[in-house]
Amino acid sequence: MAAQMFRIDAQDGVVRFAVHVQPRASRSEIGGLHGEALKVRLSAPPADGAANAALIELLADVLAVPRRSVRIVAGPQSRRKVVEVVGATVDRVLRLVTDATRR
Repeated sequence: MAAQMFRIDAQDGVVRFAVHVQPRASRSEIGGLHGEALKVRLSAPPADGAANAALIELLADVLAVPRRSVRIVAGPQSRRKVVEVVGATVDRVLRLVTDATRR
């Protein structure tokens, strides 16, 4: 299974994982894996923090947590980011990968 390459760190109700962002996509969605990172396509451009805001909104929505629970902890100016989500579970994040690869 591809999700076995995907690394998720979990501690005290917080999950942390790598994300590879593709800005200016035709629509915002989870795209499966890109190496060891969750691939996320965003319709927002990378300018003025729009892609970061769209990433936080999308992850909060698909993980069913408030937007304030999602933080970009590394790589805010890069396509490769590390995000931290309070209140999400490892199983829920892995389900995103599984669902995206089934499409």
